[in-house]
Amino acid sequence: MPREAEPSLNEKAFVVEALKKDHRLDGRGLDQYRPLDLKFGDQYGVTEITLGKTRILAKVSAEVTVPYADRPFEGIFTITTELSPMASPAFEVNRPTESEVLLSRLIEKTVRRSNALDTESLCLVAGQKCWSIRVDLHVLSHDGNLIDASCLAVVAALRHFRKPDTSMEGETLTVYTPAEREPVPLSWLHSPFCITFSFYGEEGEITLLDATLLEEQLRVSSCTISLNKHGEICQVAKLGGTPVEAVSLLQCANLAVQQVKVFSTFLDQKLAEDSKHRDRGGLLAELSAENAR
Repeated sequence: MPREAEPSLNEKAFVVEALKKDHRLDGRGLDQYRPLDLKFGDQYGVTEITLGKTRILAKVSAEVTVPYADRPFEGIFTITTELSPMASPAFEVNRPTESEVLLSRLIEKTVRRSNALDTESLCLVAGQKCWSIRVDLHVLSHDGNLIDASCLAVVAALRHFRKPDTSMEGETLTVYTPAEREPVPLSWLHSPFCITFSFYGEEGEITLLDATLLEEQLRVSSCTISLNKHGEICQVAKLGGTPVEAVSLLQCANLAVQQVKVFSTFLDQKLAEDSKHRDRGGLLAELSAENAR
């Protein structure tokens, strides 16, 4: 199986010594993220996140299907990830690496298991018909911190997505096209984000945010904290590596709360800008009024 090219001994020594002096190769502070950009596609539910040289594409789709037998009053919500050789030579088609499995599990725990999306609102006819919401996550370019960028892309795509409006007359379900009725947004409860910390040094005493691919290869441990802007923690993932002091984790949690608020404000602003761009001449307000009638 292909592997990422490992940094040389000189690179390792140089980066670690620089971190001990609070310096990073790109000039950022230890608690600073790379430039972040978010673009929406022409269709609802298509987003592209750029974090430094890391690029993530997320696309949301919906279809009417039959709910699970053990959850007749809930819709279906799934997240699939794809790491192709286009993103990195270390990835192969149809051969999930450890990174891909870890990414998929963390995103699923953060978004799906935290009940960020109200799945009961996706039910159309109990036990018979429901909406199936699927998020396809594609890594276009890998330069570190896939978890944070992917989580932001998924949350942005779900909040941007609009599903077709429906109505029930007796036992007849009608799904309207966008030309007939304005699509409606998903029932969204809260916006969780992932914040990943990397630790360096013999005892993990050096902590930094948003590690690049080179920095990820040299870290001795990492920890991902998932939470929303209200400080409600969804999960804490510390998967192996050098043990970290509890005080350090508490400091990381406090820093994560501040960073999540930045992400939340950034996403709200981008969504508002996109909504304003699409609402030319107040057309959305007129269509919403038609739906209300």
